Amino acid sequence: MAGTFVVSRIKLRKMLSTFRMNDKSIDDLSNSLEKMHRHCNAILFVSMLERKGLKHEDIANVLRRIGIDDVTITNVFNMIDEQRIRDTYGKIVELVIE
Repeated sequence: MAGTFVVSRIKLRKMLSTFRMNDKSIDDLSNSLEKMHRHCNAILFVSMLERKGLKHEDIANVLRRIGIDDVTITNVFNMIDEQRIRDTYGKIVELVIE
């Protein structure tokens, strides 16, 4: 799943506007990315978009436009779900029955 994807600030702003994200939310997101020296991993980026109110379908479309494939997008959402479960219920236990 490793890879680097680059999107210009202007292109990102246009994409997010297309998905009806308001200017204040876009500015907040841009400022957060700026504080991280314009680098973040996909999981953090998706979490930031979720907090700004984008639906999963819209987030997936943003990631596709950046150039991320569907398998990777699914993996990112799965990792976020697993992280939420861990945060809510503690560690996930793996049981093996032989």
